[in-house]
Order: sequence, then C-alpha cells, then structure tokens
Amino acid sequence: MRLGLALGYWGRGPDPRHLELAREAERLGYASVWTAEAWGSDAFTALTWIAAHTSGIKLGTGIAQMAARTPTATAMHALTLDHLSGGRLLLGLGLSGPQVVEGWYGRPFPKSPLTATREYVDVIRQVLRREGPVASEGLFHPHPYHGADGTGLGKPLKPITHPLRADIPLLLGAEGPKNIAQTTRIADGWLPLYWSPQRPEVYRASLADAPDGFLIAPMARAVVCDDIAEGLLPVKAMLGFYIGGMGHAAKNFHADLMARMGFEEEARRVQRLFLDGRKEEAVHAVPDAFADEISLVGPRERIAERLELWRAGPVTDLLVTAPDPHTLRVLAELNS
Repeated sequence: MRLGLALGYWGRGPDPRHLELAREAERLGYASVWTAEAWGSDAFTALTWIAAHTSGIKLGTGIAQMAARTPTATAMHALTLDHLSGGRLLLGLGLSGPQVVEGWYGRPFPKSPLTATREYVDVIRQVLRREGPVASEGLFHPHPYHGADGTGLGKPLKPITHPLRADIPLLLGAEGPKNIAQTTRIADGWLPLYWSPQRPEVYRASLADAPDGFLIAPMARAVVCDDIAEGLLPVKAMLGFYIGGMGHAAKNFHADLMARMGFEEEARRVQRLFLDGRKEEAVHAVPDAFADEISLVGPRERIAERLELWRAGPVTDLLVTAPDPHTLRVLAELNS
C-alpha cells in the first residue's frame, strides 16, 4: 500500500503549509500529492505550483469537478500539466452533487449521472489518445455540438498539442454502488470518499469486477496525538459539513453513503441538525465510532495497529490529510 498526501482545497486563502508538506512528503517517499476543489480554489493551479517545486512525486487531482469544465477543457489541463511535470499527473474526477452543479456552476445536474460520466471519460480518452478528431454522439457531451441552438458549423478536432502520455491514469470519485461498479469498467482507479477497513462488505459487490492493477485510493485524516477525542474533532467537523451541509435533505449522496455504512439513524440526525442551523450540535452528533473507523488518529502505537487493517485490504493508495510533518514521518516509518 502506497501513501499519498491529500491537501484538499483552500479555505479563505492559500495555506502556507501546503507546499512545505508536499515537499516533505516527497522527501519521505510518499507516492503522490493531491489537491481538490469545491467552490473556491481550483485543483489544477495549486497542483501546478506544487509540480514546479517538486521533482518526482505523482500529482493527483482529488478531485477535479466535471461540471467545472467541458471534457475537452479538462483534457487540455491534463495534457498540459502532464507535460510540464514530466509525466506525473494522476487525473481524479468527480461529478459532485446537484446542489453544487446547479448552485455553483449554473448547469443542470444530469438526469443520468452514469451516462454523463461515461461520456465525459470517453471524450477525455479520445483527446489523450489523439488517434483522430474527437467525435461523440453522446446525450450530454456531443462533439461536435449539434443542438437546436447551435450554428451547425462545428467540426471535429483533435488536439494541436501531442499528449506526453496517452494513458494518463484516470480515477473517479464515486459513491453509489452502480457508479462504483461502472468506475471499475471505465477508469483506472477509484477515489472513495469514506473507507472503513472494518466494513469491506460495503463495497465488495461493486468492486467484484475490478481488473488487475485497479487503484483504490481513499482519503483519511491522520494525526499522531495523545487525546483521541480531540484528534477526531476535525474529522467530525468535516463529516458534519459533508453530511449536513453539502446536499439537500432529500438528496444527499454523502449522507446516503454514511447510512449504507451502518449509521443511517445518526446520518439523518446530523442532517436535521445542520439544516436547522444547529451546526455545532450536528458536528457533535457525528458518532466517534464512525469518525474513528475512517481515519488514523491517536498515539503512534494505536496508529500502527490500525494501519495494519488498511494494509490488509484492497486499498492500493492511502491518501492522508495530515496536518503536520511529524505525522507524515510517523506514517512513512510505519508503512515502510
């Protein structure tokens, strides 16, 4: 199992620790470093900055949102950064949810998310292979565009720039069982939002047809500390926000996932509290047991014991959100 560093997206502004952590992760032998985006900083610019200050570590978007760009625009970002970094890009993509797609990007959430994802990936693959002009009769991403409001003058094109690699690894962030199963067929890897090494049965059916070499790269908060309850608070704050704030009461993929992982009653309670404006109560309502299962928190000895659970399963890359160089070093030593 390889280790990666997940830096996430910015808050109010750029985090001055991110570049230091990325360079320390490279020095310690971490395989990859990942950036993200929500409705603030974008994933590709921050990753390019890190690429310019590192030399060998793989560079992942974890995740870039599909609604933010057309598939050809995403492919342009990918081939550009892959060239500039000497072939280090790992392209992680995700569809996001209706609240973000329609509320932030001002686009309709696709009525068939699986079809939209499949078409998006196909167009990117065509750009990177550069075997001919991009052509797709897709419902969501037709190339050339042939809608009634178009001019009818569009022509199939292939990229001017020759991609450095036609096979840039493409990973998808997927949560629903059907979406995960499709990911095993059309992508090179999967970026789970929550992974509990104690509940492998949650995803077993969806991953049944995963091919050899398929990447499974979940993110997990990691911190070496003496006070476990205190160390879990950032995990619970994240869960409270995702489960309560990043979705509608009747349609929240993150809450649905927590429910499938055995915490349905708790997930609905967190949702209700958050949507009622009782955000602090929502965070405290997140069960410590769930937060603990999907993270690595506590003294070194405890983390060593729990890390073995992660190593024993199908995870190929553990992407840690570690707040300090000491935690990065401890994990590197334990995983060596």
